[in-house]
Amino acid sequence: MATFVLVPGGWKGSWSYEAVVPLLERAGHTVHALTLTGLRPDEDAATVASANLDTHADDVLRHLDRHRITGATLVGHSYAGMVIAAAADRAGGRISRLVHLDAFVPCDGESWWSSANDYFRGVVAAGAADTGFSVRPPGTGDPRRRPHPLGSFLQAIRLTGAHARVPRREFVYCSGWEDRTPFAALRTRLLADSAWQVHELPTGHDAMHEAPEAVAALLLAE
Repeated sequence: MATFVLVPGGWKGSWSYEAVVPLLERAGHTVHALTLTGLRPDEDAATVASANLDTHADDVLRHLDRHRITGATLVGHSYAGMVIAAAADRAGGRISRLVHLDAFVPCDGESWWSSANDYFRGVVAAGAADTGFSVRPPGTGDPRRRPHPLGSFLQAIRLTGAHARVPRREFVYCSGWEDRTPFAALRTRLLADSAWQVHELPTGHDAMHEAPEAVAALLLAE
């Protein structure tokens, strides 16, 4: 049986996978859904202000240590593609599979900011105006969303190349929001890379809510 570690995207917590977790558990697998530092309801402004991409990668690594997890499948949605890449690079071979669920797949030196499109850079710039260190959730949406640490969007990732030795690497492209997606060029690049499996779902960005059964089926595929 597999062990899944699910990492949420921007503004969200473990609850973002609430419809997928029981489907994986029903199939007999162990599932850990995380909430990253700065996104928990009880955290103070200093914690949010100091959190960055390294903080979030360390969240994943500490979770692996605490639960003695090896052979993990790391799943990252959206921003968390940055997180799972950084964590896998530092995990010392404890990751067997990476799934970037409509998520960034960074190269060394890139950041969320440098990888995003103008639309999302505008969302973050506007959302950070209130505090200068956190980004308020955009638009209307789930009330559980939290202001996201700005530093995690801005910090450049540092990769040694160890993440590229994860045996199974997959990218899931959600095609139902092509007017705003920042992932179209990434999909083209990964389709040409034999080291990657590329899947497509005809959903909007939040596939875990729109089509949890389809997301679970992808994760359960051999």
